[in-house]
Amino acid sequence: MKYISLFISSLLLISLVGCAGKSLDQAASPEPIAEDAMKAFNKGNYITALKHFETLTDRFPFSQYSLMAELKSADCHFYLDHYAEAISAYQAFEENHPTNEAVPYTMFQVGMCHYNRLDSIDRDPASAVDAIAVLNKLIRSFPQSSYVDEARSRITAARNFLANHEMYVARFYIKTNKLKQAEVRLEYLIDNYPDSSVTTEAEKTLALLKSGKKPRGSWKDWIPELGMPDWETFTSFKQGGGSES
Repeated sequence: MKYISLFISSLLLISLVGCAGKSLDQAASPEPIAEDAMKAFNKGNYITALKHFETLTDRFPFSQYSLMAELKSADCHFYLDHYAEAISAYQAFEENHPTNEAVPYTMFQVGMCHYNRLDSIDRDPASAVDAIAVLNKLIRSFPQSSYVDEARSRITAARNFLANHEMYVARFYIKTNKLKQAEVRLEYLIDNYPDSSVTTEAEKTLALLKSGKKPRGSWKDWIPELGMPDWETFTSFKQGGGSES
């Protein structure tokens, strides 16, 4: 009985080793994982695609698919609205592959991560500032990139957002009778955003304050709006332009 038990155990061990060997043989090939990853990505199944791309980078860091997996993992995070994770992934790609032809794209995407985080004009405008900084860097670093025109459009929109934020704060100061603080914000708006959609209103409001008059506003002036422009105002969108993939 003892020998029979040992014999059976040996057979089970051989069987398990054989199964494990077969599994390792399958895992040793990155092609099917890459294929499944792209199928999921193209169907918009970004969670599934992300898992496959991460498997590729973890198991096959030196394969021909690893570069693609790094970039598409960042894209998955972007389309899932995981902007903090996407920023980290895009920036890691830039650091690891500074001469890669996809760097202008990753820079643009980092800018878009910040841009897409913009909220209503009564909130912290830091994301607009960050978007402008990244997109300006893209334009300086890659002036011939196909992303430059759209980057400029996004910068214009983000600057308009910041101008609207300043106007909102100035109105709040006027409402609360802090007129000197309102003047400071209006002067800042006029000096820094001379071409914004609210600059003319800011100039008129500042002129009234300088003359010793308190502007009158309707209740609508105190309702914050998103402050983002209609994209039809930008040439690249009128012509049907968009992001590269």
